[in-house]
Amino acid sequence: MSSQSVVIKSNRQGLIVVLDEKTDWENLKKDVGEKFRTSAKFFGNAQMALCFQGRKLSFEEELELSDIISANCQIQVVCIVDENEATEAAMQKAIERQMQQESGDLMNLQDGRFYKGTLRSGQVLESETSIVILGDVNPGARVVSKGNVIVLGTLKGNVYVGASGNESAFVAALSMDPMQIRIGDVIARSADSQQTRGLRRKKQEDTPKIAFVEEGNIYIEPITKEVLNDINL
Repeated sequence: MSSQSVVIKSNRQGLIVVLDEKTDWENLKKDVGEKFRTSAKFFGNAQMALCFQGRKLSFEEELELSDIISANCQIQVVCIVDENEATEAAMQKAIERQMQQESGDLMNLQDGRFYKGTLRSGQVLESETSIVILGDVNPGARVVSKGNVIVLGTLKGNVYVGASGNESAFVAALSMDPMQIRIGDVIARSADSQQTRGLRRKKQEDTPKIAFVEEGNIYIEPITKEVLNDINL
């Protein structure tokens, strides 16, 4: 089944993984793992950009497949490229941006990290600790942290904090308009009114805001002394 549901196309800069749209998700994940496990020796431990095609995936699904790929071969997934940009040149640029980030723009501290620059569509920034981003997070960009995320700019992409399951984590931004926020196991989409655990956002002027979990819901509120005192930081 894996040969039919998962097709891998490669170039010098990355891999395009074509997924069958009709295959059950759980079976598709198994097929992805099997496909990359049997191809592990061919790919080696190269650093590559990754692009998924053939099936519309959510933020969590792309991350899940990326983790499955990493677990079944030695490929180092540098970044995930948007389907519309999945050319060899675009993948090369994405890799160069990521390598520049790792070599110079990302500064380590004892209990957190700073990233200087704008995260563009297709870029993924991951951190084992809390992270402060000195710039914007554009739509299509993703930030994943086991700690908290503070954006000293505009947040319009996807952000996942408390990645180890910590629902006490928070997201703060000078301008908060994310496509999706996940805190621990609680997920909210900004435009999805059908979500049981949707964003509870009061209409406010564009001021610095903080997103946090309370009673199983994600709330976004202006940053005030009272709000900070109520949150278990």
